[in-house]
Amino acid sequence: MNISIAPQPGPPLATAAERLAPAHTALLVVDMQNDFCAEGGYIEAVVGKNAAACRAAAAPIMSLVGAARAGGVPVVWVRADYRPEKLPASMAARFAAQGKGRVCCAPGGWGHAFFGVAPRPGEAVIDKHCYSAFIGTGLAERLAAEGVRTLVFAGVQTNVCVETSLRDAYSLGFNVAVGADCVASHTAELHEATLKNVRFLFGDVLSGPEIAALWPARA
Repeated sequence: MNISIAPQPGPPLATAAERLAPAHTALLVVDMQNDFCAEGGYIEAVVGKNAAACRAAAAPIMSLVGAARAGGVPVVWVRADYRPEKLPASMAARFAAQGKGRVCCAPGGWGHAFFGVAPRPGEAVIDKHCYSAFIGTGLAERLAAEGVRTLVFAGVQTNVCVETSLRDAYSLGFNVAVGADCVASHTAELHEATLKNVRFLFGDVLSGPEIAALWPARA
């Protein structure tokens, strides 16, 4: 059984420039929210990790978002909603053991709000309830219906929701790429491990400026 959802007409795309062409590419910005990035957010206050790298990623991400908008590349904003009743049972149990009663990214709260980024009216905002942007969201089908063949990933955490979503996208038939300076993690070693793994097995790893150069502004 072929589980591919992404449209892949014609021969395979041989180069990064072909794979990331604006006509069939979308930019996914994952989990740029206060609970994952801000001082006092869930990552720092509950998990006990330093989210400084996540805060620093906001500026490069918005630069890439600007290039996407100028070049006609759709931007999709993915955000977490980790209310216990929304989570898979395995994930809910782990969060309960870790979270000391605090809900991560509860809608309507400060932790759920975007950090350092700003979606525009009309841009898609997708709420997810696990580490993958493709479980129970209809995102893959939506992208495929729009003719998207390649997904460029930005956001946090590199080794968690970015990597999980990227793996699922790849398994569904999408070409995948990562903006190396547009993703971040609370742990540098895990961030680098994901980038190495993507290069080895899944897709392209380019800097934000390298990606932006492939998306010239439309006249």
